[in-house]
Amino acid sequence: MEQKKKILLAEDDMNLGKVLTTVLVGKGFEVSHAENGEAAFEIFCTGTFDICLIDVMMPLKDGFTLAQEIRKLDKKTPIVFLTAKTLQEDIIKGLSIGGDDYITKPFSIEVLVARINALLRRSGMHDQEEGDVVPLGRIMFDRKRHTLTVDNVEQKITTREAALLDMLYEKRNDVLYRSYALKKIWGEDSFYNSRNMDVYITRLRKLLKSEPAIQIINVHSTGFKLVL
Repeated sequence: MEQKKKILLAEDDMNLGKVLTTVLVGKGFEVSHAENGEAAFEIFCTGTFDICLIDVMMPLKDGFTLAQEIRKLDKKTPIVFLTAKTLQEDIIKGLSIGGDDYITKPFSIEVLVARINALLRRSGMHDQEEGDVVPLGRIMFDRKRHTLTVDNVEQKITTREAALLDMLYEKRNDVLYRSYALKKIWGEDSFYNSRNMDVYITRLRKLLKSEPAIQIINVHSTGFKLVL
């Protein structure tokens, strides 16, 4: 059975949010609805989503700011802006900060669903091109089977080691923010979990030491970077 695609919906209009949630769930999606930008960002940091639908004008944190914060953490998840703002400069701004589509209100639900499916198809093709087995120098990392293979010798790694290495690989040569990784893998950004993460980083460095060209470096007070 195919896993349901997960949507983060950030919409402060409660009635529209309920309607969109009901319709999208009926279309086979799993929807997490937030009524302001701050709540949406917290949900994003603690979950995994296939696409984000973001209203531009929201309390506490507007949609453009939310999208920029998401893009600092995640360059790939598609973002669709939902807004009544139709000025060309607003559309250009939304796309330039990392949006993938821009739908003005009022809109047809069927058109929205068609655009969601189109973005998910393109995103899926990118994921297939990326592959389940990726090279870390001479080391081959199987992201699904949680193994590292070098010189035909395979080593199994733990689920959390694999999750952390996968996130580092996705952000390769860029910063993986500590707080983001903690919320995604451990569920919360606590001192205890932070110390646990440091242990896992140390273990990953040992696992990768057979390939000197690959390094996991500390980024002071921010996080880590996998340098390829």
